[in-house]
Amino acid sequence: MKIVHLNTYDGNGGAGRACLRLSDSLNAANCTSDVLVFYKFGHNPRIFNLSQHFFSKIRAVFNILGERYLSRVFTKKSTRTPFSLQWFGRSVLKNSLVKEADIIHIHWINHGFLSPRFLAQLDELDKPIVWTFHDSNAFTGGCHVRYSCENYHKQCGHCPLLRFAGEKDLSHRNWLKKQKAYSNLNFHIIAPSNWMASSVKHSSLLGLRNISVIPNTIEISVFKPYVKAEAKKILKISPEKFVILSGFMPSKNDKHKGTPYLLEALKELAARPEIDNNQIELVIFGNKDLEEVPQFPFKTTFLGTINKDEHLAKCYAAADVFVTPSLEDNLPNTVMESLACATPVVAFETGGIPDMVKHLQNGYLAKYQSVADLADGIEWLYLTEDKEEIQKEARRTILNEFAPEVIAYQHLILYQHLIAEQPK
Repeated sequence: MKIVHLNTYDGNGGAGRACLRLSDSLNAANCTSDVLVFYKFGHNPRIFNLSQHFFSKIRAVFNILGERYLSRVFTKKSTRTPFSLQWFGRSVLKNSLVKEADIIHIHWINHGFLSPRFLAQLDELDKPIVWTFHDSNAFTGGCHVRYSCENYHKQCGHCPLLRFAGEKDLSHRNWLKKQKAYSNLNFHIIAPSNWMASSVKHSSLLGLRNISVIPNTIEISVFKPYVKAEAKKILKISPEKFVILSGFMPSKNDKHKGTPYLLEALKELAARPEIDNNQIELVIFGNKDLEEVPQFPFKTTFLGTINKDEHLAKCYAAADVFVTPSLEDNLPNTVMESLACATPVVAFETGGIPDMVKHLQNGYLAKYQSVADLADGIEWLYLTEDKEEIQKEARRTILNEFAPEVIAYQHLILYQHLIAEQPK
C-alpha cells in the first residue's frame, strides 16, 4: 500500500511532527508512506519538497507570507488567534507521489498550500482521501482556534476576530468557498481527539461526514523514561529539587496558550504554607521574548529552543511535573511527550488533553481556567507519596494507547476499508 501525506511544512509545528511520526510508523508496518510538503525547511531525505526549484520556492514564499501577513489587515489587532484567508494555493495533481498513491492523507495545508479550490481538484484522481484535523480551520470560516464561538454551527459570519464583521463578512465568504469545494470532494475525516470529533459533528460544513477518532503517535524509543536524578544532573539541577517543566509561550498575553494562568498558578503555589520554595525549580523550554519574560516566583532555568528530541526527552524526564495551561488544544504533542517520558502532566480539562491525562492516575486535570485548581494539581504531585506509581502509569498510557504500532494498525484498517469501498 502506498500512502502520501500532504502537509504545509516539514515538522515545523505540531501538525508537521504528527504527520512525520505517523508516516514513520506506517513505514515500520511495511507500507510505503511518503510525506510531501509545500515548503521544506530542513534536510530530512524522507520528506519530499513540492517547492524544490527556484521559481516554485519563490512562489511558495509569496503564498506563505501573503497568507500570514494579509490576514492582519482584516483581523483585529487585539487578537492573536490565527485566521487563514486561503486566497492562495498550489495544485498537486501532477505530482508523481500523489498520482501513484493508493491513499492521499491530508494534514495541515494552510499558509498558501491547498486552498478550497485546489482541494476540490483532488476529486479528479479518484482515490480515497483521508484528512486529519490538527485544528479547527477545516470547518470554520477562517479561524484555527474557536474558543467559545459557535458561529461555525451555522455559516459563520459576524466573526469576533474580524475588523469588519457582519452577516456576509470574510468568514462567511470563506465558509461558502469551503462548502462548494467539499460538495465536490469525498473524504474521510480523522479526529485525533474525541473533543475534535465532537466539534466536527456540530459544524454546519462537515457535521454529516464520516469520521474516525485515531490519535497521533510518538517515538516511544526516543521519548522514554530516564532516572530522574541523573536527568536532573544533565540539566545541572540538584537531584533533590522538585522540578516543574513548562513550555514558554511567545508572550504572557498570548491568549491561545494560556500563559497568564501558568504565571498566576505558580504565584499562588508559592504562597502556600506546604510549599518549600527553595526546593522547587522551574524549567522553561521553547522560544522566549526577552522583553516579555514574566517574573516567576521560583528559581527559573530557560533552556531555549531544543532541536534534538533525545535531549528534549531528558528534559521531560528530569521534571517531576509538566504543566501546560493551554486553553484549547487538539492533542498536544508536549503532553504526549511528557507522559512517554514518565512525567505526569497538570493541565486544564480542555480539548483533547483528557484523552491522554487520566485524573489522579497519570496527572491532574484542573477545572477550566481555574488558577487555584491548576496550583492544586502541582501541589498534589509535590506532596504525594505515590510519585513512582503515577510516573509508571504515565508511561503505560502511552505504550497502551499511543504507541506507533497501535496507531499504524488503526490507520491501516481504515485505509483498507476505504480502498475496498472504491468503485471498481
